[in-house]
Amino acid sequence: MSSRSLSRSSRTSLLRTRAAVLVGGLGASVVLGAGVAAAADTNAAASTATAVQAQAAAQAKAVKATEAKAAQAKAAKAAAGAKAKAAAVKKAAAKKTPSWVDPVQKYKLSASFAQAGGMWQSTHSGQDFAVASGTKVVAAHGGTVVKAGGNGAGDGPAYGNAVVIKHGNGTYSQYAHLSRIDVKAGQIVKTGQRIALSGNTGNSSGPHLHFEIRTKASYGSAIDPVAFLRSKGVTV
Repeated sequence: MSSRSLSRSSRTSLLRTRAAVLVGGLGASVVLGAGVAAAADTNAAASTATAVQAQAAAQAKAVKATEAKAAQAKAAKAAAGAKAKAAAVKKAAAKKTPSWVDPVQKYKLSASFAQAGGMWQSTHSGQDFAVASGTKVVAAHGGTVVKAGGNGAGDGPAYGNAVVIKHGNGTYSQYAHLSRIDVKAGQIVKTGQRIALSGNTGNSSGPHLHFEIRTKASYGSAIDPVAFLRSKGVTV
């Protein structure tokens, strides 16, 4: 065999070997490509599942936030309603509790303020409420007792047993001709609280309550008590 023939045979064998290698590499590439594709599909599925879970979590969080906000709004509305109801009850109670009241009940008005007469040094300094002796006398308004006792509580024997109460607005009320005194100086009394019993002590022509409204604690500063009580909503 000639060297030329060998050379041709060697080249053929080399070509076959290269072809086999190429085919094997191509197969490996195909197999490798399929594996990469499969991995990509798996990753994509995992990514999708994660996204779905994240979306579900976000939606659940949003629902909880909405529910919490609704609960807060409901609680605020209930609190506002309770506050409004309490205010209405307080207002109604204030309407039922008068600021000023008559000092006695079931009376007849007798000698009036500034009335002239022989029983007084000048004119009458208060309003007389004709009632039987022993009738309950109450504080016309809440305040502090500043004077209580015989001799007009310091205003003179003409008043008999008397009580003077100082009120928060700087006004004073006086109750005279009492048969009994149930309070003492310095005592705090409420509107409508019993302070004494009516009587006929002092310069009196019969059982009654002498009632004054003053701008000071002592005699000489009286104003019309009936007009004053009416200005406070009291029916006299």
